[in-house]
Amino acid sequence: MMQPHPRRISDAGPTPTEAEARSAADRPCPATLPELRPAPDRTDDEAHADESRARRLIRAAVDGDGDALEALLEQFGPVAAHRIAAEIGAQWRSALDVDDIMQVTYLEAFLEVRTFEGGTSRSFAAWLMRIARNNLRDAIRGLEAAKRPHSHQRVKLPSSDDSYAALAELVTSSGATPSRCVARDEARARLEAALDRLPADYANVLRMHDLQGRRMAEIARRMHRSRGGLYAMRARALQRLRDLLGSGSKYFSSG
Repeated sequence: MMQPHPRRISDAGPTPTEAEARSAADRPCPATLPELRPAPDRTDDEAHADESRARRLIRAAVDGDGDALEALLEQFGPVAAHRIAAEIGAQWRSALDVDDIMQVTYLEAFLEVRTFEGGTSRSFAAWLMRIARNNLRDAIRGLEAAKRPHSHQRVKLPSSDDSYAALAELVTSSGATPSRCVARDEARARLEAALDRLPADYANVLRMHDLQGRRMAEIARRMHRSRGGLYAMRARALQRLRDLLGSGSKYFSSG
């Protein structure tokens, strides 16, 4: 099974709480990206006013104002989407939808904004673009791995116990497996509890792909997503699950 290498958007700040993650998942993200149009000429005063407004929104978003962040995403999201679309190679366009990449990017922005340390429109735009590019790289990495499966890759659905053990190994930094001294069903229950705290789409991808052994093409049809977008989503989901479980848990050991 392909094992992506999730990348943190930021290593600072606390892990989002269950309520924050659910709020981010439930909040409507900008889905239809408007066509980019040249900005009309602005006076210096107008440009200064726009920058002042952006800075106020950034401060409010970092303080937890979801409406402020949504306004920022509506302003800067289309530019990021336009650039990401231009970076998708021709060989991936049939399997990778820029809207899917941006949906994961918007959700990650909601989950990570409290760790954002910049204060200007330029720094926010660069931060959002970095998230989008990370998601694009993970999507392409997943698509490339799927084209070159390892010879030992399983061709049948894994057993329930094996799939939970494999997922535990993915999200522990030391390659640990469920500890022998802890009941297997207890470790499984902890994984399930952590999955329940993820945004719904993140949890669904992990359950269908890693626990049920379904192929990404099937999951893409079920979730109405591109395969590339799902690989990016899975990478982010694994990182969130790792944050929730922690590598030093008593439920996992290297033995």
